[in-house]
Amino acid sequence: MLLIKNGYMIDPKSGREGKLDILTAGDRILRIGKGLERPAEPEEPCQVIDAEGLLVAPGLVDVHVHFRDPGFPQKEDIITGAAAAAAGGFTTVVMMANTKPPIDNGDTLSYVLEKGRGTGIHVLSCANVTLGMQGKELTPMEELAKLGAAGFTDDGIPLLDGELARRAMERAAALDMPISFHEEDPALIDDNGINRGKASAHFGIGGSPREAEIRLVERDLELALETGAHINIQHISARESVELVRCARTRGSNIHAEATPHHFTLTEEAAIRYGTLAKMNPPLREEEDRLAIIRGLADGTIDIIATDHAPHTAQEKARPVTEAPSGIIGLETALPLAITYLVEAGYLTMARLLRLMSTNPANLYHLDAGYLAEGGPADIILIDTAAEFIPESYASKSANTPFTGWKLRGKVARTICAGRIVP
Repeated sequence: MLLIKNGYMIDPKSGREGKLDILTAGDRILRIGKGLERPAEPEEPCQVIDAEGLLVAPGLVDVHVHFRDPGFPQKEDIITGAAAAAAGGFTTVVMMANTKPPIDNGDTLSYVLEKGRGTGIHVLSCANVTLGMQGKELTPMEELAKLGAAGFTDDGIPLLDGELARRAMERAAALDMPISFHEEDPALIDDNGINRGKASAHFGIGGSPREAEIRLVERDLELALETGAHINIQHISARESVELVRCARTRGSNIHAEATPHHFTLTEEAAIRYGTLAKMNPPLREEEDRLAIIRGLADGTIDIIATDHAPHTAQEKARPVTEAPSGIIGLETALPLAITYLVEAGYLTMARLLRLMSTNPANLYHLDAGYLAEGGPADIILIDTAAEFIPESYASKSANTPFTGWKLRGKVARTICAGRIVP
């Protein structure tokens, strides 16, 4: 048992907040109230945690992480990825399926889920939409759903065949499971990971134009509205895409979109300054795009914040900009970046931020997570919102991020998953 006393609790699902104590038993919350005391004769030992001065919130939920396992253990594995997640306050993560081999079959899916059970958090995984991520033939989605897939995606590779995308959405809709899309048309891209504009001119390359994202976002929103599938537009980067999602959400509640911390904090200027450490797909774009993403988060157009945690080795990122892989790690900096650049900057309330980082992603994936209530899951984090945080080292195997050395506000003081403190 755990008794968390003297903290300020926010439940983003119900809107309940205030100075409240929480008593857990096993993996559930037993009681929430004022002045709770340790049970006189507890069935199990009860540890008291003094949360004075701390914010008590539901464990965060990240529906877009790359743990590189199987296939690329030098970058990350499920154990180190889960440790990074816990350090950042995430008690539930959903792995992407672009591993090697990809998660397009029951054996690989079973491997990652079983290994995830050995961590201190809830590690779930999507399965692929197409076999081998080749964009030609759909996976056995019904079978993979029965084996425990949380959703479907070919993230990392866009699905270019519109008719295949339609059929995938129809099957996902029948299963009542989310399907997520990486929206970049390679036909329009010369050198990916760098915005076509000031950044591409700086490096003397073609870069990735905004139209590459806009074209596929427009297509998939229309297909989703026709099929009724709950789709997630992943790592949105362009202001036009935000507006397309805004319009589509007025026509259907099955439209969802996610923003990453790097897309709401950085612009293509960061790519010029940090080089490959700020190279990602889709790329960092212009200040107007960054502000459009923040407005989308504030008004509900974008309903999820996800990290797109993408570890790479230092050797890989040391390659020339046209050869280095895209992506940055994000699990350990996501919450302080959001507190600093969204809450402290006055764009969001803390309750709204927690909804974007816990309740909403949990709802999309039908997870029992993202809320604090009696009888609910004992997935809880304690946050020191006033603490200054300077990222210098990481629980992740990799350190490919431009945020090292930044002064941020907000630090996770304790992560509790299923009623147990995660080291």
